Amino acid sequence: MIRLLFLVGLLVVMLAPPATAHDVKAGADLRIAQTIAGAELTLVIKATTRVPGPLRVEVIGFPSAPTLDLRLRSVTDGRVVTGTVSPGRPAQLRVEETGPHELTVGAGGESAVIPFRVLVDRGSGWEFLIYGGLFVAGLLLVGGLLTGAFNRRGRSAFVVTAVAAAGLAVAALIVILDPWLPAGSPAGAEPRPTDSVLGRPYVQRVVTTVPAGPAVGEEFVTRVELFDGSTGRPVDDLTIHHEAMAHLVVTSEDGRYFRHVHPLRTAPGRLEVRLRADRPGRYLTYVELERTDSGGQLLTGSFTVTGSPTVSPDPAIQDAAAGTVTVTPAAPQAGRAATVEVATTGTPRPWLGMAGHLIVRGADGEFLGHVHEMGTPGNRLRFTFSFPAPGRYLAWAQYATDRGITTVPFTVEVPR
Repeated sequence: MIRLLFLVGLLVVMLAPPATAHDVKAGADLRIAQTIAGAELTLVIKATTRVPGPLRVEVIGFPSAPTLDLRLRSVTDGRVVTGTVSPGRPAQLRVEETGPHELTVGAGGESAVIPFRVLVDRGSGWEFLIYGGLFVAGLLLVGGLLTGAFNRRGRSAFVVTAVAAAGLAVAALIVILDPWLPAGSPAGAEPRPTDSVLGRPYVQRVVTTVPAGPAVGEEFVTRVELFDGSTGRPVDDLTIHHEAMAHLVVTSEDGRYFRHVHPLRTAPGRLEVRLRADRPGRYLTYVELERTDSGGQLLTGSFTVTGSPTVSPDPAIQDAAAGTVTVTPAAPQAGRAATVEVATTGTPRPWLGMAGHLIVRGADGEFLGHVHEMGTPGNRLRFTFSFPAPGRYLAWAQYATDRGITTVPFTVEVPR
C-alpha cells in the first residue's frame, strides 16, 4: 500500500502539465505593467479566494511608483469602491460578486481603466470521485480488518479488502489524470463559445499624437486606436500577455531614441502614453498585443517630431560600453541562432515576468524582434536570437534592478 501511494505521488509530480504564461486563472495573481505619471510600475491584483470578500491590490515600482488612486466598479451592478495604493502599502477593496469589473487607476493627471474578472475557483468536479474513493476505501479497509479478526476463513475479509483496493485505485487514477481531465469554469469566468473556431480577426490600428505635430522637448501623447478587422468596431478584448495589455516600442529612425513602455487603456480600443522626444525627425512605433483566444500580433506606425535637437541627448540611448555585450559568433550568420550575453550592473529582478528583454530592429525599421532571458545565474543575461537576413541591426537589452530599468543599446552586423 505504501509503495502504491508513493508511486501515485511520483506520477503526479512527473506528469503535471507546465503552467502557461498567458493564462489568468482562478487562484492566480493578475499582474499588469503600466507607464503612468512618468513611472514604470506593475499593478498586482491578488487572487480572490471568496466573494463577498476583500480584493488586495499592490504596486511594484521600477524603481519607485507614485501613490495611485483606485476606483473599482462592478460591471454587473455598478457598485463602486475606492482606495489608494503605494509601494509597501497595499489597498484592500471589497468585492461583492464574481465576474467583470473595471479598475480605474489615476496618478499625475493620467488615468487608465483596466477591465478584469474576479474569479473564484469552484474546485474540480472530479474531487468527488477522489475523496469518495478514499472515503469508501478507508471504511472498507477497517471493515476488512474487523471481518478478518472474527472470520477464520477470511474470505469475506478478502472481498472487502479487494473492493477497498479498487476504490483506492480509482481515487489514485483520478489524481494522476486530473491535470488532463476537463475542469469546470471558475465562478465569474467569461462564457466561451463552443460552436466556433478559436481565433479572431486581425487588429487594424491608427497611430496619432496629441498634439498632431509634437515638438522636441515637449510632452505629447502617443495614441493607438484599435479596430476589429472584420467589424470595424473598437477592439476591447486584449488579453494580458507578459504582464501587460500591450507593449509599445518607440524608436527614432536613426535608433538613438528608444522607449519600451506600457500604454494606458483610456477608452475601449484606445491606448495612450505620454512621451518626450529629444530630437526631430521620424519616429517608428511597434505595438505588441494579443486578443483573447487568438495569437500575438505586431502593429506598426510612425509620427514626426519637429524642432531642434536638445543639447544633451538622453544617456540611456548611447552605445553600450566596451565589454558589456558579447555576440557569439562575432559575425552571426543570417537564419542561424546567435548568443547575446550582456553584463549587468547589479542583480536583475523580474520585470514583465522575465529576467531580461532583448529587442532587435532592422536598420530600415522594417523588422522588429523581441525575445526573453529565462534566468542565467549571476550578473549576466544570455539571449538566443536568429537574425533573419544580412544587414545592420539595432538592439536594446533591458533588465530591472533595485535602481530601476537599465537599457543597453548596441548594434550587430550580419554579413552577407
